[in-house]
Order: sequence, then C-alpha cells, then structure tokens
Amino acid sequence: MMKNLGQLLKNYIQNSQNDKNAIRMLNFYENNENCFSQDNPHGHFTGSAWVVNPEKDHVLMTHHKKLNMWLQLGGHADGDKDLISVALKEAKEESGFNNFTLLSNEIFDLDIHEIEPMGSEPKHLHYDVRFILEANPSEDKIIVSDESHDVKWIPLEDVIKHNSEKSIKRMVAKTIEF
Repeated sequence: MMKNLGQLLKNYIQNSQNDKNAIRMLNFYENNENCFSQDNPHGHFTGSAWVVNPEKDHVLMTHHKKLNMWLQLGGHADGDKDLISVALKEAKEESGFNNFTLLSNEIFDLDIHEIEPMGSEPKHLHYDVRFILEANPSEDKIIVSDESHDVKWIPLEDVIKHNSEKSIKRMVAKTIEF
C-alpha cells in the first residue's frame, strides 16, 4: 500500500538527521494544496527513478533534451500524489523498459532545484523525490523518447563524468552503500 508523501518525508527526515531539503519539502507539501500540479507558480513535486542494474554497478540515465544534461529518469506528477507510481511511469516512458523492481518503498534521495523559465513557463522549483529501482539490461531494449537525446546504461564509476552535480554524486555514494 502506498504511503502518503508526508509520512515518506518524515521517515526520510528521521533517517537522514533532519535533512534541510526534506524539511523544506515537508513544509511545502503541508502548506500547498496544489503541490503536485504544474499550475503552482512556486513549484511542484516530481518523481524520479534512480535505476540500477542487478549488480548495482550501472545506472540507466537519460540525456535530457530541454536541460541538455544527463539525469536520472523522472518527471512531473501531473496531480498524481503517488510519487512511486510517477517514478515508475516516467522510467517506462523515458527508457522503453517495462520491467522494474522497486528496491525500497522509502525515499532513496531528494533534491530541490530551480528550473529556469522556458517559453511561457516561469522560473519555479522542482521538489524531486527519488526512488531506487532495479532493471535488467538484458530483459528490455532501450527506446529513446522524444524528451531525450539518448538513454543508456552508464557504469557507476563514470556517472560523475556525465553529471557532477552534488545530488548525483550523493546518489552514486548511496548506491555504493545500498
């Protein structure tokens, strides 16, 4: 059964010694009725999938077209309050894979980042909640969606060469410890 996001965030805060981003996310969640909607001018929740292979030595990443950077799979909640479902749906859409195993019902990582204005979309925040999934590279064929330049399995030791942002480094470290 799906846990509500508030409880997931409280668990994350407790397990991560009061992570400041998690506290900010919980506050945003508790004080914004439309926090899952892109209509919120301040920001909204997104659900992401950090997809590892069974050996946990490769990560499935997308070279995002709009942002022109290598990222974990994921996207907008579009009103869906079940961010695990959002992460799974986005992972399927962005990779062409159909077979994922959720390795934990708890939040794997989270990040708050600013999105610059694009077209009619104003600058806003993404409150990104990330879950760890597993997929077998030999069970499905990668299909690159229109949102990506490329999608590929990247060796864990090379992920930082593709994206050296602090949150990516943190997820690499957590994968090693997982």
